Amino acid sequence: MSGRVLTFIMAGGKGERLLPLTKDRTKPAVPFGGIYRIIDFTLSNCINSGLRKIYVLTQYKSSSLQRHIRLGWNFLPSELGQFIELLPAQQRIGDTWYLGTADAIYQNIYTLEMDKPDDVLILAGDHIYKMNYNILVGFHRLSGADLTVGVVEVEKENSPHLGVVEVDSMGRVTGFQEKPLKPKTIPHNPDKIYASMGIYVFKLPVIEQELQEDAKKNNSNHDFGKDIIPQLLKKGLKVVAFNFIDENKKEAQYWRDIGTIDAYYEANMDLVQADPTFNLYDKEWPVRTFQEQFPPVKTVHSGDLVAGRVGLALDSLISGGCVVSGGRVQRSILSPNVRINSYCEVYDSILMEGVNVGRYAKIKKAIIDKDINIPQGAVIGYDLEEDKKNFHVTESGIVVVAKGTEIKKQ
Repeated sequence: MSGRVLTFIMAGGKGERLLPLTKDRTKPAVPFGGIYRIIDFTLSNCINSGLRKIYVLTQYKSSSLQRHIRLGWNFLPSELGQFIELLPAQQRIGDTWYLGTADAIYQNIYTLEMDKPDDVLILAGDHIYKMNYNILVGFHRLSGADLTVGVVEVEKENSPHLGVVEVDSMGRVTGFQEKPLKPKTIPHNPDKIYASMGIYVFKLPVIEQELQEDAKKNNSNHDFGKDIIPQLLKKGLKVVAFNFIDENKKEAQYWRDIGTIDAYYEANMDLVQADPTFNLYDKEWPVRTFQEQFPPVKTVHSGDLVAGRVGLALDSLISGGCVVSGGRVQRSILSPNVRINSYCEVYDSILMEGVNVGRYAKIKKAIIDKDINIPQGAVIGYDLEEDKKNFHVTESGIVVVAKGTEIKKQ
């Protein structure tokens, strides 16, 4: 890639719609797919795209995210000017924390002055997808755009949950709608919209000028979609849309904004299918993460079929350090160091690190956060009215057992 690119990953969101999973951690730090954190997918895209100057902007409940990046992503050679560096909110310019996506970059505008890149790439740290940002930056430069916005085609009924980018027939951006009930659809395709991916490429002078102007406005949300894009369009600057090119090597494009418990659960459960839509096994586009040293997975009591004491895992993802000791696991994801004890059953569930499932327990369609002890004989996911007395239950019937929950023996 000719020309210098400086990358910012926005990783400071509260993730309120993912509560209680975000009770003690920021959304990008939420575990996903057994061994990963959500931010690993954006960071892996950066590394696979050859980007080596990366700032991660953090704010809310960021300690686990900071630890994860420090332990797992501290491998770029600083002597070559390469880095993945954390930038926590620090009131560097005024007496406020990050007020919005644009303000987060503005409060770190000194990094632009220090690095002097040709282009600035801004990414969201809370989506699951594979994308070569090199192609995006190349498109941005060839188009001569002041700003290029990454967009993905989705069904228009999803618009109340997304930012919708309006474009003309030439691919020029003409407007931006935040979670509209009646969205502007793609030209010549009335059933689809262009959803903003939270991805922006700016020319350096443009972003510096716009951020400084926006910072002076008292009535601004200091947000790229709500404020900066309309500001650029009003001035007549060139803003273009870049249609998502997927590196997932599947027939259907894969991009997920897992902003709700239901969406998070469905994206995880897709991984246990015989032929998952999202490909974790592509050696040409690896997804990196940090993993502690755990022993291999172990199954115990695999022959006592008559008594029902069988250590069995079917159609599941099982992480290192797990022991399936005489219990049955099916269509589920076990994060590292999970123990499944004798005669218990786990179906269609996500168990995070360190969960212990006691004998004779039954779990179905549940998310169990880390280090939870499920006592002997406990039943979760079979009587939702009873579950609601003790746990968070979504409208679709997913039971979430929050971190730190003490479950009484039944």
